[in-house]
Amino acid sequence: MKIYYITSVNGKTAFELREAPKPQPKAGEILVKVKAASLNRGEILASITMHKVHEPHPAGADCAGEVEAVGEGVTQFKPGDRIIGRARGSLAEYVAMAAAQATAAPKNLSWEHAASLGVAAITAYEAIVPLGRFKSGETLLVAGAASGVGVMAVQIGKYLGGKVVGLSRSKEKLDKLKGAGLDIGIQADGPGFADQVLKATGGNGVNLALNLIGGGVFPDLVKSLANQGRMAIIGYVDDKHHAEIDLETVHGKRLQIFGVSNTRMSAPQRAEAMKNFARDILPGFADGKITAVIDKVFPFDQVVAAKAYVETNAQLGKVVIKVA
Repeated sequence: MKIYYITSVNGKTAFELREAPKPQPKAGEILVKVKAASLNRGEILASITMHKVHEPHPAGADCAGEVEAVGEGVTQFKPGDRIIGRARGSLAEYVAMAAAQATAAPKNLSWEHAASLGVAAITAYEAIVPLGRFKSGETLLVAGAASGVGVMAVQIGKYLGGKVVGLSRSKEKLDKLKGAGLDIGIQADGPGFADQVLKATGGNGVNLALNLIGGGVFPDLVKSLANQGRMAIIGYVDDKHHAEIDLETVHGKRLQIFGVSNTRMSAPQRAEAMKNFARDILPGFADGKITAVIDKVFPFDQVVAAKAYVETNAQLGKVVIKVA
């Protein structure tokens, strides 16, 4: 079968197409014929220490496809089932994954739309619900609202009954996100937006902020938080990994700052995240209250071009690879 590996070339990540034996499912695993897979920005950012590629390894972290075979002990899936799953090596014609890291794909979703959910939607969900403790009636600020995780976060926040404020340097993208549930769009290219957030919230600030941009906006996000507000640090597209922190504000407002990353999650943690996402959020996709937003779909033989497109930061939503 064909599979992409991710390697390091001159300090940057690169994709390399290889031939490999078709995997066989072990106990507790399912073999999936991949129909579509998504590209996740974190995997291709060589500047982040925990994402550096020291040795070439199978590329891709999530996909949608059809179960071809099941390993010993698997009872929740059978051959022919449509699934959404997370597994390293998903950018391939076939992938074996833990059954606990898969869930049934809603029938109304195309393969491409289903493939866009695995990492982006679950990351947004974890940041907002179990870690962010977001509740109906609260206000969510998504800094980097046009990204794959950002678009999912906007919709999840609205689905849960919140007010959603989005931050992006593109007014055009913010306007498009109004149709996805964005209540207030703030156009900003870097710091200096906190006063706009406070004005938009009547001076109260936001209850939860998702930082998908990085260190450049961190001080403004701290300033934008309400009393007992929370901030999730998820990405660094501005390539700024450090920021000054206003200790007096964090202390005085009793703020909480936490990180959200898939990289070092254990298998049980990934399984729990998938189970909870399927319970709390996936029904929203099934009934059309939440939609998977895809910017572009590339064929399997154009993964290199897809990666280059993601690196332009031009996308709104997800970039997906059609495999079969």
